[in-house]
Amino acid sequence: MPITPWKILESSYLRPGFRLDKCEVTNGHVFEPVVFEFSPWANIMALTRNGDVVLVRQYRHGVREVLMEFAGGVVDEGEDPLEGARRELLEETGYTSDRIFEIGSFYPNPANHTNKLHCYLALDVEKVAEPHLDVTEEIEVLLLPLDELIEMTRRGEFLHALHAAVLFRALLYLNRIS
Repeated sequence: MPITPWKILESSYLRPGFRLDKCEVTNGHVFEPVVFEFSPWANIMALTRNGDVVLVRQYRHGVREVLMEFAGGVVDEGEDPLEGARRELLEETGYTSDRIFEIGSFYPNPANHTNKLHCYLALDVEKVAEPHLDVTEEIEVLLLPLDELIEMTRRGEFLHALHAAVLFRALLYLNRIS
């Protein structure tokens, strides 16, 4: 039997971007999933000429922890995801590069998010400015050898799943794994 999309009986908004759908599945069961209509995101793994990864540490309120991540964030409306990634890298870290490559994309959580994560790898990045942070951001910039980041991930210390996915795609691109 083929899998079919759920029948949407009605939709309403709890607030902008937070949709409540009343759905019916093929067996007749009706339920109300919440859907988050988020803008696309772009994350970028940046490598210096000597192979250090540019990372940020910042507080993540959902888990109430400070996490290590790559630079990244929301792609502005009408902005190309590559330009969004470049902008986020410069704003959050002060680093930039002319060698930025798209390495894939993911659905962050297709069960209840509508957006896509665009993944990039920047090579030979250089610091050209001081970070220019949003009012809600408090960020520490770190440089870490790529092999050390891989080991941290192996030990379960690089915890943001979307950033681990970007790392995986970057390692594939760099022929570090097959």
